[in-house]
Parts: sequence; structure tokens; C-alpha cells
Amino acid sequence: MGAVRQQLLDSLRAFRGIYGNQNLRRLQYAWAGSAVGTWAYTVALMVYAYRHGGAAAVGIVGLIRWFPAALAAPFGGILGDRFPRLRVMKASDLVRAGAFAAATAATATGGPPVLVYLLAVSVTVVSMAFQPAEAGLLPALARTPEELAAANVASTTIEAGGYFVGPALGGVVLAVSNVQTVFAFTAATFLWSALMLTLISLERPEEKKAESAVATSWRREALAGFRTVAGDSRLRLIVALFAGQTLIYGAFVVLAAVAAIRLLGLGSPGVGYLNSALGVGGLVGGIAAVSLVGVRRLGLVFGIALVLWSAPIMGVGLWARPAVAFLLIAVAGLGLAFVDVAGFTLLQRAVPEEVLSRVFGVLHSAFYFTGGIGAIAAPALVGAVGIRGALIVTGAILPALTLPTFRWLAEIDRSLTVPAAELARLRAIEMFAPLPAPTLEHLASSLMRVHAERGETIFRQDDPGERFYIVDSGEIEIEIDGRQVNVLGPGGYFGEIALLREIPRTASARARQASELYALERDAFLGAVAGHAASSEAAESVVVSRLGLA
Repeated sequence: MGAVRQQLLDSLRAFRGIYGNQNLRRLQYAWAGSAVGTWAYTVALMVYAYRHGGAAAVGIVGLIRWFPAALAAPFGGILGDRFPRLRVMKASDLVRAGAFAAATAATATGGPPVLVYLLAVSVTVVSMAFQPAEAGLLPALARTPEELAAANVASTTIEAGGYFVGPALGGVVLAVSNVQTVFAFTAATFLWSALMLTLISLERPEEKKAESAVATSWRREALAGFRTVAGDSRLRLIVALFAGQTLIYGAFVVLAAVAAIRLLGLGSPGVGYLNSALGVGGLVGGIAAVSLVGVRRLGLVFGIALVLWSAPIMGVGLWARPAVAFLLIAVAGLGLAFVDVAGFTLLQRAVPEEVLSRVFGVLHSAFYFTGGIGAIAAPALVGAVGIRGALIVTGAILPALTLPTFRWLAEIDRSLTVPAAELARLRAIEMFAPLPAPTLEHLASSLMRVHAERGETIFRQDDPGERFYIVDSGEIEIEIDGRQVNVLGPGGYFGEIALLREIPRTASARARQASELYALERDAFLGAVAGHAASSEAAESVVVSRLGLA
């Protein structure tokens, strides 16, 4: 019991740390505005479509919103890896605010529904630049792995709160006003989001990334995320399960609208109220997900959460009463919160920072592609087996897909468990300290143990440089032209000069006593240090200082 209490206290401390980090706090405020507006708008659009064509129109709207987004997502991910992520996110907010303003005018003047639908498509497509950029920016703003997990918890909690507040507001406004008022409100929320992003002040301007990417085609860059996922079985499984989750979600959006009006007798405002129940559960789940901060074995949590998200939808079909439906959908929302926190954190731990936005672009492409399939399949399923049968079938799909994968999810947990001692050694070295938490975790997992007996030579002066070394125990003598210039104890490091300057070893390294070392291969070392401005500056200072000893 004491261990659980201590974990909760540590988790809450990390969660509070987010709001001591001014940039993370403002990013969360921006996300709050975006989440509330998006869900209010979604409810209004579903009601608008249902009034203009019934369940089939709702499904078609889901299809035309989600499939173009699936095609755009990989290219949206490029923007976050190629250009400053804050700038990408602000531009996305402003374009979406303009689209919502146009949708307001179109509905107020009785414009054709196809124009409203096309604006909805444009909003979803532009969102494909915002979301991967945000996912890529979060690890750079977080100072520790615990803070990163806490930031994901906060993001999920805010999204769930938006999913509760947005649909509830949408339902209330629809009850007393009209669709265009909801659209106008959403435009204002995106302007708020852009303002909060403008207030974020980075210690160094982002150096993304047009200079290094000029010679690379956009198509090749877009495929980098797909290649990364295709080459890693862990990522393939996580993305596939996420895609299954959004398949069910795409169907749920349609089925919730039909069930509220036709099965539960709640009318058009009930579409918002029913969706807000999902947000209530997500809000509770986001708070409960604080317990995941610092947890290393998130794979099984991810799998259990997927089942918890989907199975209650089946229950709504079995017990079709409003009170039961609200409760079950709230439970589904709780599961969905844990899905997002666990799944996003797994990806951020497993994916190299330089392609992180593009991998999230792939993820969002899968989201929208499978969501579109779910949206278009739901009306056909309703026609075939009725709304109750459609809910039962939809809710049963994801548990059937997820339960057999638990063994592989446990393997992912084992592969992503970061050695704490290695991580502590890296954090204590000035050239690694500025690196984002996920990059440090990758490096810690890449360190190899090397044992050196007393008197053993690690490398000789003028040898080619292949590895960087950190002393874990023992002592290492550094000699230049046979003259001792330094003795390194635990926490000391050596071998960086030849790697950074691409020259032969400038000194010899020999074990003064039996020693345990950590070794990092050349490519991993250079990929982390040379690719990050602050780390590169710190490394250059070390090189200049040590060359001065010669």
C-alpha cells in the first residue's frame, strides 16, 4: 500500500511539474481550446448531416472527412519534422479558424450542404499538420521521461474534458440556437489556441529543418514514417491496434447519432449529451491515468484499455436504456483515455526523435483511414442488423482483435524498459543533458557493457574512432604521447573527440584498475549529439577544453 501511495505522490509531483514548465502549460491551454471547439463542431456537423440526409448522410460525411485526412496525414507529418513545429501549429490553427468562419457564413445564408462538407474536409486535412507537430514538440519541451508521460496524461485529460464540454455545449447551443452558432464558437476556440502557441517562448529557436531536407523529395520524406513503422514489429503492432481503435470510433460517431435519435429517444440534443458521456469517462480516465506516470510496462495497459474502450459499446446494444447507455459510454471514455496515454507514450519511447512527427503522421493516417471505413460501414451495418445489432457487433470487434496480442505487447514492454543506471549516467554528462527525454532513453538502451582488466588498453592513440565510453566503475588513464594527462573515475567519459572531429584517436585509454564501462557506437552518438544544437555546443566545449590539455 505504501508503494502505491508513493507512486501516486510521484505521479502527482510530475503532473504538477508540467504547470511549472511555462511552455508545456501554454501548449496545454492551446490544446484545451482546440479540443473543446473540435468536439462541439463535430456534434453540430453530425446533426446537420442527419437533418439533410439521415444516417447515410452522417456516414458519408465521416467518409469524406476521414479519407482525405488519411491521405494528407503523412505529408502533415513532414511539416513537423521539416519546419519549426510551433509555426506549423499556429498556421494550422489560423487556417482552421478561417474555415469555421466560412462554415458559419454558409449555414447562416442557407448555402449548399456540399460547401459545408468541403469545409469540414479542409479542417480535418489541415489538422493533419497540427497533431503530429504537437506530438513531436511535446518530448522536446518535457525535461524528464516522467514529465513526458505526465504531459501525455494532461493532453489526454484535456482532450477528454473537451470531449465532455464540447459536445455538451454543442447540445445546449443546438437546443436553444442553431448549427451556425456552434461553428462560430469553434472559430473562436482556434483563435485562442493560436494565441496560446504564440506565447510559447523557446530557449532556442527551432532549427527545423528546411536546410537539411532541401535535397530530399517530399514523397521520400513522407515515406520515411512508413519505412520506420514497417521496419519495426513493435511499431507495426501499436499502429495496427490504434487503427482498430479508430475503426470502432468511426463507427461509434455514426451509431451514437442514430442511437440517440432512433433507439434512446433523446432527440438531436441527445447526440451531444451522449457524446459528452464519453468525455466524462475520458476526464475521469485522464485523472486516473496519472498513475501511469513513470510506469515502464505500458504495453499490457494499452491492450487492456483497448478492450475497455470497445466492450461497453456492445453493452449499449444489449441494454438499450438511456441511463445504462450513459454509464457504459462513460466507461468506454475511461478506456479511451488510457489507450491514448499508454499508446502515445509507447510510440514516443520507441521512435527516434528525427522521424517522430512523420511516424505520428502515419498513425493519424491510419486513424482517419480506418475511421472513415468505420463511418461508412456503420450505416450499412444498421441497415443489415438494426441499430442494436450494429452496436453489439461493433463493440465485439476490438476485443477479438486485441486479446490474442497480449503476449506481443508484453514483449514490447520488455524491449522498451530503459535501464535506470545507464540513463542516470547519460543525464549527468553535459553534452547529453539537453537532449529530449525520448532521445536519452534511446541512447540508454543502446549502451553496451564493456569490462576492462587492469592494464588493458581500450584504444591507442591514432586508432580509428568507433565508440564513445563512460566509466561506470574503476579508473581509466588517458595518455598522450606516453604522458598521462588525465585519470577518469566513475561518471567520467572519453572517446568523443575522434567521433566529433572525424579524426584518429588523439590519446590512448588504459584501465588503471579493473573497470566497467558503457560504450556507445559512433552512429548512435553522432545521431544524438550532432543533431541537437545545445548538445553539439556542449560537446564542442568539451573537445576544445580537452584538446587544450594536449
